[in-house]
Amino acid sequence: MKKILLVVLLFFLIQKTHAQQTDSISNHKKLTYKSFILPTALIGSGVILFNSQLNKNIQQDSQSFFGSNFNTRIDDATLFVPALQIYAGKFLGFQPKNDFKHQTIDLATANTISYIVVTAIKHAVKAHRPDGSDRLSFPSGHTALAFTNAALLYQEYKDANFWYASSGFVFATATGILRVANNKHYTSDVLTGAGIGLASGILVSHFNPFQKLRFGKKNKTSAFVYPQIGNQMGIGAIIKPNF
Repeated sequence: MKKILLVVLLFFLIQKTHAQQTDSISNHKKLTYKSFILPTALIGSGVILFNSQLNKNIQQDSQSFFGSNFNTRIDDATLFVPALQIYAGKFLGFQPKNDFKHQTIDLATANTISYIVVTAIKHAVKAHRPDGSDRLSFPSGHTALAFTNAALLYQEYKDANFWYASSGFVFATATGILRVANNKHYTSDVLTGAGIGLASGILVSHFNPFQKLRFGKKNKTSAFVYPQIGNQMGIGAIIKPNF
């Protein structure tokens, strides 16, 4: 029980620490190595826990706390909430940093980076899931995408409304906890996924070459982001120039 509470506390500390870290980063125009201290710490923690007895003990405590029959699909939706919040913020009266088209470009770019990195590691490590359903446990793709979108949301609205900008981390945190509760991931998987997601969101928020695309009358562009739900979770995007 104590270990489960520590895991929950850890995720909420991640939320608060990341907000403080990102806020300090935002005061600098250039991206520095300090931007990636927290993501590196999360990834490092996950790697250290990986295949450890503590990792297995936390999982056992989680099953005792939530129950072996616990099963929910809510985590298939919570990872997309921060992405939807990026689009919804303007309609709620908050001034975003980017317009709709460039928000879409950031979402597509950051989620693609997270998805590629996570998928590559999954197939390289081939770690068994706690429930034994497959060998794609490490790291957590759901958590990576959730924290990617939460990081983008924070950067998009931190100057307009701090609380709205930070709210995405609540859903990202919930996603990670539910992946452990559903017995689909170990804590190591979730921590590493969170680190990858934060790194992707921070990187794209500060440096995205696709943001230089021009959208004028002579070359209008249509952009649409949509969720992909199946064996692997993800976000798809269609960016189509209209000539």
